[in-house]
Amino acid sequence: MRRQDPMAWMLAEAVELLQSADRLQRQFFRVGQSGLVPCWEPPVDMVQGEGELSLLVALPGVTPDRLEVALEGAAIVVRGERSFGAGLVAGEILRLEIPYGRFERRIALPYGSYRLADMQLEHGCLRLHLERLK
Repeated sequence: MRRQDPMAWMLAEAVELLQSADRLQRQFFRVGQSGLVPCWEPPVDMVQGEGELSLLVALPGVTPDRLEVALEGAAIVVRGERSFGAGLVAGEILRLEIPYGRFERRIALPYGSYRLADMQLEHGCLRLHLERLK
């Protein structure tokens, strides 16, 4: 593709933007493992310390009563539901980027056995602290 042809350059940029949007859509809106109900996966940070794991799960607008955390085999599962328009006024939707509805995130844990030592939901983030069992 020649750089001098503005139409070809614009088309290449448009295709790249569409592919990027498609990747983002797949990242946040997937069919979860809890059946055929569509759900999104929240982003997660995980840090391993000496004998412990810390996880931070981004869950904007999710209340504790709409949240479930469970250790299942070699993974920790965070699932629940974010209500539509949590914290928004009624009106015409101009932009809707934060996912809503059912969510589920299955996070594989490093080798070993763990127990959930602490769980806190604050400022739109779920903080999990796991201790490694000896």
